[in-house]
Amino acid sequence: MTQNLLFIFSDQHQSTALSCAGHPYVKTPNLDRLAARGQRMTSAYTPCPICVPARASVQTGRHVHETGCWDNAMPYTGTPIGWAHDLAATGMPVESIGKLHFRNVMDDTGFTAQTVSMHVKDGIGMLWGSVRDPMPPRREDVVLFDYIGAGHSSYNIFDEAVTEAATARLRELAASGQRFFLQAGYVAPHFPLVVPQKYMDMYPEDALPLPDLMPRDGYVRHPWVETMERFFDTDGEFGADDALRRRAISAYFGLCSFLDDQVGQLLDVLEETGLAETTTVIYSSDHGEDLGKRGRWGKSHLYREATEVPLIVARPGERPGTCDTPVSLIDLAPTFLQHFGLSDDSLPGKSLFDIIDGAPAPDRVAFSEYHAVGAESAGYMIRKGPWKYHYYVGFAPELFDLRSDPDEAVNLAGDPAHAARLAEMEAELRRICDPEATDRRAKADQAALVERHGGREAAYGVGPTGATPAEVETGPA
Repeated sequence: MTQNLLFIFSDQHQSTALSCAGHPYVKTPNLDRLAARGQRMTSAYTPCPICVPARASVQTGRHVHETGCWDNAMPYTGTPIGWAHDLAATGMPVESIGKLHFRNVMDDTGFTAQTVSMHVKDGIGMLWGSVRDPMPPRREDVVLFDYIGAGHSSYNIFDEAVTEAATARLRELAASGQRFFLQAGYVAPHFPLVVPQKYMDMYPEDALPLPDLMPRDGYVRHPWVETMERFFDTDGEFGADDALRRRAISAYFGLCSFLDDQVGQLLDVLEETGLAETTTVIYSSDHGEDLGKRGRWGKSHLYREATEVPLIVARPGERPGTCDTPVSLIDLAPTFLQHFGLSDDSLPGKSLFDIIDGAPAPDRVAFSEYHAVGAESAGYMIRKGPWKYHYYVGFAPELFDLRSDPDEAVNLAGDPAHAARLAEMEAELRRICDPEATDRRAKADQAALVERHGGREAAYGVGPTGATPAEVETGPA
């Protein structure tokens, strides 16, 4: 009988960077063994391709335009209430160990306990990214990669602490016999691209290819993306150094394997304690990673490398396989609730259990949106069947046929033969939200936040210009 749920949530993991997904280089034997006893969702999407808004949507089961957590300076504070509040009301442990990226550990976000927590810096986060309308001058001091290669970063140490705490807690819970929800939140494979040497050795740099669709090779970025790159050039740190680009790819793949080892330790404890027979395990990540594709590193746009995420659902006794129905991380909330016999009909998502157990639904719509750092205007994504559609406020749209163009390199939006499809996809978007009105509301909320912090000039100097520091927050004694 399934009693418990372990949710393993990483950061910035490409959907394809799994050996069970057929990646030609990445080795993830532990995630593979999880997938071998569960269902791997092949078309899973983030509600927003940047950390804080995505995580608020996961916690509430609601789209970004519903939570109002628009960017990395608008973290979740416990409102609107989420699935953790509902689970905690049943009296069972609902615990988080590791990264959450909410405002702070003191807010009532539903968890009955938080351990080794990471939240936005100083409870404020990346305020300079909220300065958007009009866009400020080019940001010259953003540093994603001050060092790339072998080492033992504060993020590696944080993740090891998460594993140590999570394995210890699982043993305690097994001994207690009580049902539980436990979330283990890792920062890998998010940059900094630093990982112990043994993981770098798994991916020799000279054997790795350079990224695809590089502008220097003739690829022309969409104007919405180009304005973002003019604001801060994520590939500019590499200059002409292709050897360093390969080292970055090696380190990222190494971080995927480092993360996989952490997951393996959790799975081992489940098996050792007998919890594997009574615990559903779900693995996913908050968004993807560009890894140099299109001359970009990081996330913050609508292409698959940033918006598609890995998602594995392993129930005890689950039939192994894959599920191709498009899904979103907002589907996690009804999944968690259903697992413990609860429901919330107001949520826009659907339980992954029902999706897996039901008939294939290739035309189910998945949706993502972006209103954060570097974007001159809002961007929206619709995935339906083999079609993927991008709507940019003030810019021309994009339409891709993933059957013939999985890399999203050929924009069909201007082809008259696809006019009806384009109209259909825009109609799907407008059923979810009014894109222009939502853009105005996001910018108004951000402008108000900036004013509360002293105006544009003052706000532009507030917040980290790289990764969130690995400062563990502790709650009340």
